[in-house]
Amino acid sequence: MSGFFYVWLRRSLKPVFPDLFTTLAVPKAEELVATPYRHGGREKAETFFLDGMTQAMQRLAEQAHPAFPVTIYYAFKQSETGNDDGTTNTGWDTFLAAVIEAGFSISGTWPIRTELSNRMIGSGTNALASSIVLVCRKRSENAPVATFREFDTALKSELPQALAQLQAGNIAPVDLAQAAIGPGMAVYTRYASVLDAEGNPLSVRSALARINKVLDDALAEQEGDFDADSRWALVWFDQMGFNDGDYGIAAVLAQAKNTAVDGVADAGIALSGKGTVRLLRPSELPADWDPSTDKRLTVWEMVHQLIRVLEADGETAAAEVVAKLGSRAETARELCYRLYTLCERKKRSQEAMAYNALVQSWPEITRLAGELPSTIVSGTYNLFENE
Repeated sequence: MSGFFYVWLRRSLKPVFPDLFTTLAVPKAEELVATPYRHGGREKAETFFLDGMTQAMQRLAEQAHPAFPVTIYYAFKQSETGNDDGTTNTGWDTFLAAVIEAGFSISGTWPIRTELSNRMIGSGTNALASSIVLVCRKRSENAPVATFREFDTALKSELPQALAQLQAGNIAPVDLAQAAIGPGMAVYTRYASVLDAEGNPLSVRSALARINKVLDDALAEQEGDFDADSRWALVWFDQMGFNDGDYGIAAVLAQAKNTAVDGVADAGIALSGKGTVRLLRPSELPADWDPSTDKRLTVWEMVHQLIRVLEADGETAAAEVVAKLGSRAETARELCYRLYTLCERKKRSQEAMAYNALVQSWPEITRLAGELPSTIVSGTYNLFENE
């Protein structure tokens, strides 16, 4: 963009700003991008980017008023490399490090999907996928130094509460991990430094890895709200998806979850026979299902029946199911977050999209459910009847 407009601006503004328009084209040497071919390798490019961005952030920090937050809009690539800590993003790690080095503490990270996946530059490349708004404040000059244990204890105490607030706000599962970085980094950046077991400062990348681990643990703890059949289905889905699996393995897992393979088959969420077990896809579930008459109702079945109805008949039909479920419907929404996380980890994009779509449609579904006449939900407790 700058290269396109520079030649025209130069013609008209060179007499006014001669120092800015001395070159024929846009100067590239000082542009803050970590481009290896400009700086003689990846490490030097990252160092250049970090040093330059730190200087820019320090200028911001110097001018920031303590009564007001600073918001920084940052565009980043979805993923770059994988290691033992999972998928990482060098540019994102480096940028966060620059912000922290400048003296900011981070109190929020809000993801915004602004880019089309089918645009020309994104075709077949790891191009820009999302944007992030960082909410920052100047870190206190008296910020203490913490050990890793102190950081980890605070993280385990505060992140689950923040996760519950994000879910209550109906944030989309696809945005949950990035949004949860905000409360996690708020813990990390409240300290002047976090020291690991060897007394060395904990890097931003290591802090992000720990935040993601605690977030995953918090989502896993929510499984305690689910019935035994659904907990078995979660473990089986993590291993096999909707594919066939060995009956013996399924039986061992079922025993550990205090259920049985025959029981989950009776619940209508799995098929068992010929030495194999398979979870039923949403499209395979019965269309005449009624939660008010289901004798072995599971959260797993609620979620996948809602997905089937939503995809086949839309939000109004899904609202009728939610109205019949009443207060139990919220547990189904919780399960969607857990299932999306599992799908993202296993690269099951099609299933992940279905769980994300159900959560995104939830506000409209519940609104429509609240407007339904009481005759639709006769014989069941209607969560929305007295609103």
